[in-house]
Amino acid sequence: MRLTKFEHAALLLEQSGKKLFIDPGMFTTAITDAANTAAVVITHEHPDHWTPEQLRRILEASPTAVVYGPEGVVNAVREADASTAVTRVDPGDAVSAGPFSLRFSGGRHAVIHSSIPVVDNVGVLVNDVLYYPGDSWAVPEGVDVDVLAVPAGAPWLKIAEAIDYVLEVKPRRSFPTHEMVLSTAGKGMAGDRIRWATEQGGGEFFPLQPGDTLDL
Repeated sequence: MRLTKFEHAALLLEQSGKKLFIDPGMFTTAITDAANTAAVVITHEHPDHWTPEQLRRILEASPTAVVYGPEGVVNAVREADASTAVTRVDPGDAVSAGPFSLRFSGGRHAVIHSSIPVVDNVGVLVNDVLYYPGDSWAVPEGVDVDVLAVPAGAPWLKIAEAIDYVLEVKPRRSFPTHEMVLSTAGKGMAGDRIRWATEQGGGEFFPLQPGDTLDL
C-alpha cells in the first residue's frame, strides 16, 4: 500500500489499483486524478477536511466510490448536495471498501474553545497499518500502530499534546499532517518535536511534504 501526503489533512492510499482518499479539504490542491477510487473517508465536517467541490470531483471520476463519515458529515454533505450519499460510521465500526479495511474510533473533535461547538469526529485505521485520528487525540484500542499521521498544527492543538500523543501511541513510523496553518519555521519546529517523541518509542519519523510518498 502506498501513501501520498497532500496539503494539510488530505491523504491518498493506493493498493491493487484502487484509491482511498481521506479528508480532501479546502487547503488541498484540487483533486483531479481520482479514477478507480474505492472510498472517501471524511473524519469530520469542518471545511479544511472536506468541501463539496473536492468530493464532487472525486465522485465524478469514480461514481461507485463509497463515502464514509460520522453523523455530522452525513448531515453536512446532505445539506450541500442531497444527491450525494454518505455511509454513517461510528466508533467501533469496521467496513471494507475494495482492498481497504477501515476501522473507526474516537467520536468527538478536540475542543477548540468553549464558545465553539464540538462536532463528531472519527479516527480511521487503514488495513491495520495506518492510523489517522482526524482532529482528535483518540487512541485506537488494542492496536500496535505501525504508521501514525500526527496533527502538527491547529487552533485546537498545542505541541505538548502532540508529543504526549505520540509517546502514548508509540508508532513504529510517524509523519506530520494538519500543518497548513504553520509557517515553514513552525513546521520544522513541530516536526522536530514529533521526531523526538517517535524516537522515544523506537520509531522513525518521516518529514513528508505535499506530494511525498511512503510505502507501507
